[in-house]
Amino acid sequence: FKAPTTDHPALYRDLLRTNRVHWIAEEPPAELIRDKMMECHFRFRHQMPLVPCVLTLNQDGSVWVTLVKPARAITPGQFAVFYKGDECLGSGKILRMGPSVYTMQQGKNREEGPKKEEIDKMEPIT
Repeated sequence: FKAPTTDHPALYRDLLRTNRVHWIAEEPPAELIRDKMMECHFRFRHQMPLVPCVLTLNQDGSVWVTLVKPARAITPGQFAVFYKGDECLGSGKILRMGPSVYTMQQGKNREEGPKKEEIDKMEPIT
């Protein structure tokens, strides 16, 4: 699939899964172990701004990463790096991604018709 524009909704995702995360402290943060989920920040490219997200810990040590806002051009094979404040917690290789914003919009459009003003209000992270 080649998107028609660089900001096409097909390029944006708000859910991804990593492989087993390599934690700098050698084990997941206590909050993540206790609650099975934790708010933090992540990035998948070196210079990009940090993106707020929620991690959900899987039994195999991998995590689902749910982004507060969809991010552009996340690709399997890149590394998701997790931060709490200025502290780097660890990283995991991106294995899978949830449906794109475009796919989600197509599903919604079939159910209730497009709401262009809602799509226009979304400010994606680039």
